[in-house]
Amino acid sequence: MVLPVHDVNPTRRTPVVTYVLLLANIVVFLLSPVALTVAGTGGPQSQCETLAFFDQYAAKPVEIVENDAPDLVTTDRVGRDARTGEVGCVLEAPGYVKQPVLSVLTAMFLHGGWLHLLGNLLFLYVFGNNVEDRLGRVRFLLFYLFCGYVATYGFALADAGSAVPLVGASGAIAGVLGAYLVLFPRARVWSLLTFFFFLPVRLPAWVVLGSWFLLQFLYSRGAGLTDAGGAVAYLAHVIGFAVGALLVLPLRGTGHDRRIADPRFGPYVRR
Repeated sequence: MVLPVHDVNPTRRTPVVTYVLLLANIVVFLLSPVALTVAGTGGPQSQCETLAFFDQYAAKPVEIVENDAPDLVTTDRVGRDARTGEVGCVLEAPGYVKQPVLSVLTAMFLHGGWLHLLGNLLFLYVFGNNVEDRLGRVRFLLFYLFCGYVATYGFALADAGSAVPLVGASGAIAGVLGAYLVLFPRARVWSLLTFFFFLPVRLPAWVVLGSWFLLQFLYSRGAGLTDAGGAVAYLAHVIGFAVGALLVLPLRGTGHDRRIADPRFGPYVRR
């Protein structure tokens, strides 16, 4: 409903970690079989390659909760069931050793499609630089990964028997959004109101991010809402957002603007 495109909140230094995370997500997606499958260039073979890729690198609730990888996994080979005649992917013992705890990390850089990727990266691009500026580069990276881990494990515990792959950076990025809301609630954010034919408006961050969090919470509770885009781990978004907000509470300001000298933006920058 509210799509942020730019915030009026300058930083004091180049957000190197944010840019590296953006680039890493793009590169991993382009190198994955998902990019070709979504582009419509493949058939059953490409589908099996994608499923095999997710079996190896995505996080699955049942695996990470029990800390145990499965005995059989999907391969990139297409076969036919001798009894039913149905075509499907061949299953066999994995030729690799999967560590479920590490799959949570790799899953943060995987995405299920172009819209999934671009949507996540837009939010990271708009809000990540200021959170990195406040936390510092190393702390921001650790913060990002921690939020992603907690969001994934929290969702997995709520659906411990599921073997559906979890992919995407949204749990970690939700943590960034929660931190931004706490640190810069009054920062102005240029956004598009999608229910008004993409009308551009400038709104305070607490409206943009507060409405986003409310929507994720309602979806996670199944409050009469439907998702036309497929399965989404909304609870992971809620958990990541809450964790990010709580972690930066000690760094929140007094509620008044701070004046910081910075020659790049004139004599003062209001923060």
